[in-house]
This record gives sequence, structure tokens and C-alpha cells, in this order.
Amino acid sequence: MAGNSQRRGAIRKEGTKKGPQVGSGGQRRRGLEGRGATPPASARPHHPAGKRAAKVARSAQGRQKKTDETEVVLGRNPVVECLRAGVPATALWVMLGAESDERLTESVQRAADAGIAILEVQKHDLDRMSSNGLHQGIALQVPPYEYAHPDDMLATALADSTPAMLVALDNISDPRNLGAIVRSVAAFGGHGVLIPQRRSASVTAVAWRTSAGAAARLRVARATNLTRTLQSWADAGLQVVGLDAGGDTELDQLDATGPTVVVVGSEGKGLSRLVRENCDAIVSIPMAGPTESLNASVAAGVVLAEIARQRRY
Repeated sequence: MAGNSQRRGAIRKEGTKKGPQVGSGGQRRRGLEGRGATPPASARPHHPAGKRAAKVARSAQGRQKKTDETEVVLGRNPVVECLRAGVPATALWVMLGAESDERLTESVQRAADAGIAILEVQKHDLDRMSSNGLHQGIALQVPPYEYAHPDDMLATALADSTPAMLVALDNISDPRNLGAIVRSVAAFGGHGVLIPQRRSASVTAVAWRTSAGAAARLRVARATNLTRTLQSWADAGLQVVGLDAGGDTELDQLDATGPTVVVVGSEGKGLSRLVRENCDAIVSIPMAGPTESLNASVAAGVVLAEIARQRRY
């Protein structure tokens, strides 16, 4: 090349600068493509409607932080399972631009059918609700469960035509066990479940899911002092039966045809000392194999099935 061709940089070396390549489709193609339909006003973060929607989401999150009873369920599988179980949710948050799938579509449809508020929020709003950001673009707010009073639950059980059958839980900390026991009590004709107010599993979204909706049909009461409540129930004529692997009475010997409350302890700690002292009998389930004990919810189901059998004949 004549002239200044020997100057450094006059001739571009091959591969040193971007240019049209074979099959690339040319440059700036993405910039020429359309951006799709204009999103709704509530989906635009700088629009007044979008700011109002974000404010609603933040205020709902603030209400969630004021109490440890309100729960936010995160993730597509947990959310859709809660909605299938009939958990009484108050709000469903869906991230703007979230990739849709069957779970997300079903969640939105079920929430709409149940009259649950559906809010489209930005990703950072959902990030603030979760500690690790694993929300998968969806969240469900579950309000505090409305517990019954122990005296009211007892009065309802005694007023029924069938003998009262209640279950009290001692040292049960796993909400899945609580949900499974609630389901068993409902299945075998029980009247309610009593839990301590402190150091106990509560009716959370996990318990709702495990109960398969039985928590909506069966009353759950909270006792400020479990021992005193059991004493008052014994004074009202109920037989207090403790369930423990080291019990002195086998299940085959139990007569539970009359009003009965079954007290279930955890698999590890069992019954506390004061609760055990206030039981009329400590019942154990005879084992045919080498297994020493059963899971608390499984053991409760076995005992409740036996009580229901006795009352049928």
C-alpha cells in the first residue's frame, strides 16, 4: 500500500477488531429488534402506579416482620402445595418477568379462584423477604392461625353425642408431626388438638400442608400451661392417657370408650415429668420387631385407630 501504509496501526491485523462475521447476522441486530408490548403501569418501577404497587408489597412485608406468627412461604413447590391444601393465605407475590411454568400458572389460578390478592413486584422486593434469595419468583403470605381456647374446645367435645376424644402434644417441635397428628385426629373422629403456647410447634404453613387441609376442619387450641389444662380436663371427667415407649400399660389393655385425652410426647424427649405425673395411665405400643419406638405422629395414629375401633364395637 502506497503512502503511509507502513505506519503502525495503518493496517488492521486480522482478529484485532470486531467486524461482521459469517453467520453472525450483522452488528447491532439486537438494538434494532422490537422490545415487545409496553408493560402495564403497575409493572413500571418509575411510574406512579408502579411505585404504589411496590409500596403495598413493602408494607405487607413490614407487617410480616412485626409478628413471628405471620409467615411468608417461598418457592414454587411450597406455594402451590399450600394453595392446594387450602391454606388461608392473604397475598400472593409474583416477580415481574418471572419465567412461567405449570406451578406458577396453577398458583396464580388458585389464588385468583380463592380471592387472594395477587401482586406483581420487582425482584428486589422478593429478595428482601428471603434470606438467601431462593424464592423462584413467587411468595405467599400466610396470616396467623386463629387458635381456639382450651375451655371452648373441651365444651364442644363434651357436647357431642360421641365421647370426647382429644389429643394434647408435649415436646412436639416439628410442625410436620403436628400436621400429621391433626390429620389423624380428624380421620378418626377426634374433637381437637391441644398444644403448649411455648416451646412447641405451631400451625405454620408446613403444618397446614402436612395436615392436607384437616387444619381447616379441626380445632387446635393453645394452652398457657399444659399441665394445668390437663388437670382441669381431668376434673371435667376426661381420662388422661400418656403415650410413651416406656409405658406400664400396653395399648391392648387400654379402655378408651369413655371421654379421653391422649398426650403425645416427642420421640426423643418423651413426656415431661409434670405431664407424666398427671396422667391416669402411660400407654406403650407393643412392638413385634426390633424397632424401639415410632415417630410421634405414627404412634398417635396407631393409638387413635385403636380408640376408634373400641368405640365402633
